[in-house]
Amino acid sequence: MTDRPNPPPVNPWQVALDSLAAFSYRSHDLDRYLHEITCGVSQALQADWSIVTLHEAAKGQIIASNLKLDNVETEFMFHASLAAEVVQSGQPFWIDDVKQRPEETRLSGYACYLGVPLRTLSGDVIGTICSFGAQPQQYSADTIASVELFAERAATAIDNYRLYQQQQQFNALLEAEVTRRTLELTTAQAKLVEQERLATIGEFAAMIVHEIRNPLTTVQMGLDYFAKLDLPEPAQIRLAMATDEAKRLTHLLQEILLYSKPQVLQPTLIEIHTFIQDLFVPLQSMAEAESRSIQYVPFHSPIHVLGDVDKLKQVFINLVRNACEAVEPGDIIRWSVSDRLINDCSITDHSVPQIYISVHNGGTPIAAEVLPRLTQPFFSTKSQGTGLGLAIVKRIVDAHGGELLIESSVSEGTTFSVRLPVSLENLH
Repeated sequence: MTDRPNPPPVNPWQVALDSLAAFSYRSHDLDRYLHEITCGVSQALQADWSIVTLHEAAKGQIIASNLKLDNVETEFMFHASLAAEVVQSGQPFWIDDVKQRPEETRLSGYACYLGVPLRTLSGDVIGTICSFGAQPQQYSADTIASVELFAERAATAIDNYRLYQQQQQFNALLEAEVTRRTLELTTAQAKLVEQERLATIGEFAAMIVHEIRNPLTTVQMGLDYFAKLDLPEPAQIRLAMATDEAKRLTHLLQEILLYSKPQVLQPTLIEIHTFIQDLFVPLQSMAEAESRSIQYVPFHSPIHVLGDVDKLKQVFINLVRNACEAVEPGDIIRWSVSDRLINDCSITDHSVPQIYISVHNGGTPIAAEVLPRLTQPFFSTKSQGTGLGLAIVKRIVDAHGGELLIESSVSEGTTFSVRLPVSLENLH
């Protein structure tokens, strides 16, 4: 009977390295990968505790361990640690038996210690692999070289993971920048299409208005002539109806022209409080404001915007008139200025401070499905409305780089808010 040859002795270092083959830091499971390294080093060294540490400035941190760290402080002062010997020298440091070095007080109950540096491919030492044992141990050159091999794996994993994180951050920034630029291009393209559309509408509207205005003027002259005659009452009633309709048609033609024309601004520096005070008296004298109370709540300090005074007057005359028409006599219209709108969560998206000029009424709320359509041309909730008032308001506000916001509910009433960028003069 032939004796079988004895199997070759098991190399604990090779076993530990083979166990790492099942893990890859490229899968971004860095914690698990480093934990397996500490377990492999502890098993091969027959150590009681092995850790991976990182160091930055005067502080160190344990980032992996073969033992649970539930009750262990993972941060430590670097200069007072054994790891400082390793990082500062860039070389392995070990203590075979602490009893032979009575001056050494940093082992905290352990008898031996081995620490090797974590060195990246660029040559930087970023931390250590440290092992502690309760029994003295002789660390041979081969043993230290084997731990250095594990340290090389750990340092490469950490370095590559950091590079991956940096790449992810760069990709996120790049994606955000691409999204921003795409949005800017889409917005610019939409504005260009809108400008071309409005230019076409403007040309068509100007032609139609011109063709209608001439005969309409003749009709109005005829109605004015008949108004001077002593007509019977039935004829006077019909004449009044025809005159009102002619005036309404004239007003519609004017609004069509106003909407179709490009919004060319003549901007000046406007102090909002003065602007509203100048407009307040004529607004109170409007027929629609009769028996209504308009209350003005100013901003707590002077605030300026860059805008076209006449066009902004047109905006707020329209908004206040609409608010007055929405309430009953005796009700209150609240006109306020603030730097924040409670329900406007997008305020944080603006790099330039914004001012909100709001007109609120407590009348019948506007249905939710109607709100998005209010600024569409020729859509009106009024029986005699042209459907161009709010469309013109929106175009003027947009031309100022602002936004028209509309909120309406049973409990809060209806608020039209004009958001405008604050002038840089205010910031200075």
